[in-house]
Amino acid sequence: MSATFITAIVGVFGSLAVAFLTYWSTKRREREAEWRKEKLAYYKAFVESMSGIVEGDATPEGHRLYAKTTNNLLLFAPQPVIAALNAYRSEASISNQCRSQEAHDKLLAVLLLAIRKDIGVSPEDNAATFKPILWASGVGTDAT
Repeated sequence: MSATFITAIVGVFGSLAVAFLTYWSTKRREREAEWRKEKLAYYKAFVESMSGIVEGDATPEGHRLYAKTTNNLLLFAPQPVIAALNAYRSEASISNQCRSQEAHDKLLAVLLLAIRKDIGVSPEDNAATFKPILWASGVGTDAT
């Protein structure tokens, strides 16, 4: 075989390899972006549902929505998020007669930090100073 023919074959295979790798890399990034978008929608619904269980704004429907959204997280959330979610749900549960605001706030921070890490919030959070607070609307549930 001549050197020209070998060079041409190598060039063709090289071009095909580059095209394949470019296509594969692009598809992978598209899938990751779609997956991140899907996760973000579920996480957003979960955080929104927390408004329905905040003291002062809690309603039976709010608790049902909260239960549904927390259960949905079990489908895709990584294990650290699920562990933090289980700990938070246990503390925030209506049936927990020994609830403490301090434990609630600590577990909420751990949960939200795990979620933020999962979705890749940048820059990385400082766990020592991260202190999220859930706000109630201030409007009574019996207001019209």
